[in-house]
Amino acid sequence: MRSSMDRFGILMVTFLSVIQSGFGFYLPGSYPHKYEVGDYLNMKVNSLTSIETELPFTYYSLPFCKPSEGIKDSAENLGELLMGDRIENSPYRFKMFKNESEIFLCQTEKLSADSFKLLKKRIDEMYQVNPMLDNLPAIRYTKKDGYVLRWTGYPVGIKVQDVYYVFNHLKFKVLVHKYEEANVARVMGTGDAAEVIPTIGKKDSEELGYMVVGFEVVPCSFAHNVDSTNKLKMYERYTTPIKCDSTSVSMSVKEGQSIVFSYEVSFEESDIKWPSRWDAYLKMEGSKVHWFSILNSLMVITFLAGIVLVIFLRTVRRDLTRYEELDKEAQAQMNEELSGWKLVVGDVFRAPSNPSLLCVMVGDGVQILGMAVVTILFAALGFMSPASRGTLITGMLFFYMILGIAAGYVAVRLWRTIGNGEHRGWMSVAWKAACFFPGIAFLILTTLNFLLWGSHSTGAIPFSLFVILILLWFCISVPLTLIGGYFGAKASPIEFPVRTNQIPREIPAQKYPSWLLVLGAGTLPFGTLFIELFFIMSSIWMGRVYYVFGFLLVVLILLVVVCAEVSLVLTYMHLCVEDYKWWWKSFFASGSVAIYIFIYSINYLVFDLKSLSGPVSATLYLGYSLFMVLAIMLATGTIGFLSSFWFVHYLFSSVKLD
Repeated sequence: MRSSMDRFGILMVTFLSVIQSGFGFYLPGSYPHKYEVGDYLNMKVNSLTSIETELPFTYYSLPFCKPSEGIKDSAENLGELLMGDRIENSPYRFKMFKNESEIFLCQTEKLSADSFKLLKKRIDEMYQVNPMLDNLPAIRYTKKDGYVLRWTGYPVGIKVQDVYYVFNHLKFKVLVHKYEEANVARVMGTGDAAEVIPTIGKKDSEELGYMVVGFEVVPCSFAHNVDSTNKLKMYERYTTPIKCDSTSVSMSVKEGQSIVFSYEVSFEESDIKWPSRWDAYLKMEGSKVHWFSILNSLMVITFLAGIVLVIFLRTVRRDLTRYEELDKEAQAQMNEELSGWKLVVGDVFRAPSNPSLLCVMVGDGVQILGMAVVTILFAALGFMSPASRGTLITGMLFFYMILGIAAGYVAVRLWRTIGNGEHRGWMSVAWKAACFFPGIAFLILTTLNFLLWGSHSTGAIPFSLFVILILLWFCISVPLTLIGGYFGAKASPIEFPVRTNQIPREIPAQKYPSWLLVLGAGTLPFGTLFIELFFIMSSIWMGRVYYVFGFLLVVLILLVVVCAEVSLVLTYMHLCVEDYKWWWKSFFASGSVAIYIFIYSINYLVFDLKSLSGPVSATLYLGYSLFMVLAIMLATGTIGFLSSFWFVHYLFSSVKLD
């Protein structure tokens, strides 16, 4: 009984600590690995990356030392493969808590003309090597103008006065913490909360061991004596001391010359605990900017909420109250003197042009919006940490497929509502909802994948993964969407509160094009998210870690409110000038934010990604931006349409006009 109560206490305190620290709590992606003194630590390597090309390549595409046991791929999930990660073993190995220096790794074969040319190209393109130890990326510290800058990985080499130098000696520092008993109190507890969680097990059974809590690297360029390394074997000590000076370079790269690689490692005991070991990567800089973004969004919401309040309380309510207070004879007389939105009562629910396309786009928008909300919520609670590589992308795919039920249901029920309860055609609408957005995404990604294949980049999706994605689409997503469509067809359609006239009413000439107002409305939702958008773009294209999902969740909620308010206000304005064609306009009033995001993406490419080189890189950037913009348009447009539909239905159900 005592043991079960202890476990219940552990679960409750853990749950409360997760809720309490939703803005930065990190749930470890794996349990601590205990290493005893002298145990081997094997370093792994991820793909070579560059912010200049955005094309990842495998580590062994360059003339680096290969492990004696052969190159082996680590287990990768769907998200890792889609992100272009290729984690492989490396010949670098360390012994726990044993400092080593002047360790000879290997001497490469003499560089051929092709290898020399490729190495120079990768140095010119500023490619980075990305080592990993115990799932932690290597971090590099540099100083500039009195500030300490943090980087992950290290550059392949550097060009100085038209001479190319390679970083062939690596100085590693491994931060370790004494291994503590692997219970919730010690692994997940931080601060005072850990004191109140009961410990399970016996301390006496603990053996001395360490956990890896930090991994740092200093790259150096050192000119080895090639003749003295000819007889050395891997992991033997170099004959002369190696001075690692990161401020100077000496190992120049020349055709027909081999490169000698070496390393040194030191261990340092640290106070950093296991749950905090990712803090060095996730330190949130510029939090004031995020708060400014939220305050800016709140000001926009308050302004729009004031307008909505005026519409409801002063205009709509006043008109309805006046109308209800009149007797029947006065109402009949008033009906002849109607003006504004009351004149379009017989046309306001007239079916829009291309109704099936509207239903499909709204259904897909619900699916994308639901996926975004659920994914960001889980990420804000810490369930999709960087330690679990690829979980964010994998989670998004999983939630998107499951929410196919919602897409089918909404699309088909809206189709039946517009068609006054007509059953025919619901299967076609459900099929279109299952294939519209995934089909466009598949077309864009396939085109970009051919470019990546042509560049021999690891960012290219393997053919086997292509088959898996198609199977997931047609074996899970499509059937779930059709099931949702079936339930949508069975559900009763939403009844319109007023009848639609047989002859459509003529819309009076407008002083200004209504579409101009619709396109301009997108500036308000864009104003709520453009600051956060900069951090997201920097995370995707500049190789920075984005982990302020708490802020992102707040911004998403604010964006939903702004989109709903903007669309509602514009719909009311159109009805007031007797323009009853509000269906598509309500969708694009909030969906037009995608246009401004795409313009911002081009601006980011021109001014922030100046170093992006080559037509392939620019095409990749624009292709992925187009994919992102399409998803945002469907999600935000759906918010605007559904809020306007509710508003129009409420408005005309509150008064009976013949």
